[in-house]
Amino acid sequence: MSDYVISAPKIPTIPVQGGGEFPVRRVYCIGRNYAAHSIEMGDDPDRDPPFFFQKNPDNLDSSGEFPYPDKTTDVHYEVEMAVALKTGGTNIPVAEALDHVYGYAACLDMTRRDLQNEAKKKGRPWEIGKAFERSGPIAPLQTVSQVGHPAVGRVELLVNGEVQQEGDLNQMIWKVPEMISYLSDYFELQPGDVIMSGTPSGVGPIVKGDVMVVNIEGLESLTIKVV
Repeated sequence: MSDYVISAPKIPTIPVQGGGEFPVRRVYCIGRNYAAHSIEMGDDPDRDPPFFFQKNPDNLDSSGEFPYPDKTTDVHYEVEMAVALKTGGTNIPVAEALDHVYGYAACLDMTRRDLQNEAKKKGRPWEIGKAFERSGPIAPLQTVSQVGHPAVGRVELLVNGEVQQEGDLNQMIWKVPEMISYLSDYFELQPGDVIMSGTPSGVGPIVKGDVMVVNIEGLESLTIKVV
């Protein structure tokens, strides 16, 4: 018998290739982690300390569809690799960071760019542009035992069959172990945390009816229809 005074919310999950569900606790997103994208967004690509924002756990969505959201006329795609943690802690050394990874998946950081830009101009948080419903389309997770730790490989996003974004995982300014270590200095990372590792250049708008395909070398591809 529960002492909850309302019905408990459902725990958000990501399907795992081969069976099972990965429960999501938090979603951390690194900003401007590829040099070309940093330049594209008007920033300096030098290795300044990384910065992060968050999506909500239930923003991650494996349905294969992206409903075009309200209150915007400029929604952009951003192809990313998601990193799912099986263990956590604080002050994790870089050399030990990958020991905490459960698996990886292709994903998208969908962004209401007009709302994000308005927030930037006013010095406000980004969540209104980033953390809306179903803003994190994601493929099934693949375990480290299946795919290792991807650090090199082509990253691309196609819209209606045409390549719009392309890069390589080795172009990340801050690598996966460094992201985990840095976050653990400021937060207590725990099992179920997911890190979205940044996007290469070429971000742009989508409209209803578009079909987006995410390919990250070594990982299962992700196909999303905008509805």
